[in-house]
Amino acid sequence: MITIDFTVHKEAREHNIRKARENRILIPTISEMQHPETAPEKVRESLKNVGLWDVNPLNLFRITWKNEPKESGGQFREVPNYIEFPSALTGVPCRIVAMVGKWFPTGCHKVGASFGCLAPALVTGQFDVDSQKAVWPSTGNYCRGGAFNSALLGAQGVAILPAEMSRERFDWLGEIGAEVIATPGCESNVKEIFDKTNELKADPNCMIFNQFEQMGNVLWHYNVSGNALADVFEAVKRPGDRFAGACFTSGSAGTMSTGDRLKELYPKLKLAVGEALQCPTILNNGFGGHRIEGIGDKHIPWIHNVKNTDMVIDVDDEDSQRLLRLFNTEEGQKYLKEGLGLQDEEILQMTYLGISGIANLICCIKMARYYELTENDVVATVLTDSAVMYRSRIEELNEEYGAYSQKDAEIDHCLHMLALKTDNMQELSYLDRKRIHNLKYYTWVEQQGKTMEELNALWYDQKGTWDAVHQQAKELDDMIRAFNEESGVLKML
Repeated sequence: MITIDFTVHKEAREHNIRKARENRILIPTISEMQHPETAPEKVRESLKNVGLWDVNPLNLFRITWKNEPKESGGQFREVPNYIEFPSALTGVPCRIVAMVGKWFPTGCHKVGASFGCLAPALVTGQFDVDSQKAVWPSTGNYCRGGAFNSALLGAQGVAILPAEMSRERFDWLGEIGAEVIATPGCESNVKEIFDKTNELKADPNCMIFNQFEQMGNVLWHYNVSGNALADVFEAVKRPGDRFAGACFTSGSAGTMSTGDRLKELYPKLKLAVGEALQCPTILNNGFGGHRIEGIGDKHIPWIHNVKNTDMVIDVDDEDSQRLLRLFNTEEGQKYLKEGLGLQDEEILQMTYLGISGIANLICCIKMARYYELTENDVVATVLTDSAVMYRSRIEELNEEYGAYSQKDAEIDHCLHMLALKTDNMQELSYLDRKRIHNLKYYTWVEQQGKTMEELNALWYDQKGTWDAVHQQAKELDDMIRAFNEESGVLKML
């Protein structure tokens, strides 16, 4: 089945309702994540005493782009958290804006994608909190979001991620009580993650929430992230401005569904997918290891609507590493202030970019150069996480390259941002897109049990697949409301 299955498993659903009642867990709807100001007043008042990363069920209502940017006690904003990058930094006249993932619980928007996969299974009873572990295959951040949501619900989370991910991720997962399985390799070793996942599938006490194939990931980003980024554009646009493009690196490709929504609202918008140059799977069927933590490669995710993608942009991982150090060292920040004239708030905002966020910014700059975009054009992206999870990487770079200086900062800015060119990118024709889509066969049909009929449906049947999933938010919200009504938790708050 390509759309989300809402078949009810009555007994397990009753277990989940009981657990929700015992732990006072109220489930937010997709609509409330789009419009958090509509959350119950009791919830909003109680959140004034809750830290952003606290393992508190109320933080489910902070799975939104519109959190007030506070470490504790925050409420909600009308406009999502975003950054607009100064042209003095980017080197292009085009306006580049990015929504900020730092102000989600866990400091990463992947907590939303994991909710999108978990919520349907929870409210239907397809997942039984009493007897099953929740398994989260990931290249780093998705398993953190899944482990967090599992802990909120009183379930045992199992995080699967590559062994070469940053130390901070493993430390945090241990603190939250997740079972951790480290698979061989780096971000691009997704096959090894799938192999471990398939091994665990044989255990009836494990339920797999595979972000690379589950349409709950699509549903969440299309409805929540897509509408939020449209809100950002409407807030920042000036007379004569147009929404020219959106760029997202492909981890599970869930965030690409943001672009699907934007293309409906702004039909002339160009949608680009980014990947690591060291693993150019989309660009030329290539393979290899890379250092852009949080994205995958070596395969095309099942949930990537390739037919709706206009461009592929490859990012050299050396660019992302050098800019990470520029944005997060004292000498680098001194250069941003004295050399570029950035304000203190703008310099602080640069720390909101994790490695994949930097890659997303690079994609936006390359798109702006390719299409020769002007000051009346807006290109948008998202910052999956912040530099919080990469302090050890910065230390490693300092050890590798030596102490950082303002001269190093100027060189890094000039070489790794201002000198970006339109190489290693391609505007996709119809046949290019079909070629990329067909690569799904080797992962998903040959290895992961999908059928050729399902694969063809994703290409030929837009209405019965992608459009149908996007519209399932209403049905999911109805089931969440029924679940909450039966648990009676709102009356207890």
